[in-house]
Amino acid sequence: MVKEFIIEFVRLIVDYPDKLKIESEVINDELSEITLYVHPSDVGRVIGKDGKMISSLKTLISGCKPKGGTNYKVNVKPFKDE
Repeated sequence: MVKEFIIEFVRLIVDYPDKLKIESEVINDELSEITLYVHPSDVGRVIGKDGKMISSLKTLISGCKPKGGTNYKVNVKPFKDE
């Protein structure tokens, strides 16, 4: 549910939604790490000025999770063309 929410949210704010890729890794029972790969020109849009956009995304995720549920760590990285 969280992964799908992040994909839809980020697609609305980036210029290249077709380049968006997301990976999720379970660290332990209480923590999962989500890494967003976006076009290099969209990294600043996703992070936002002074990190406000990514901070608000993290706040939304933590507010929607059930009490005692999984915590999420969100990273943003530029997508590298192969």
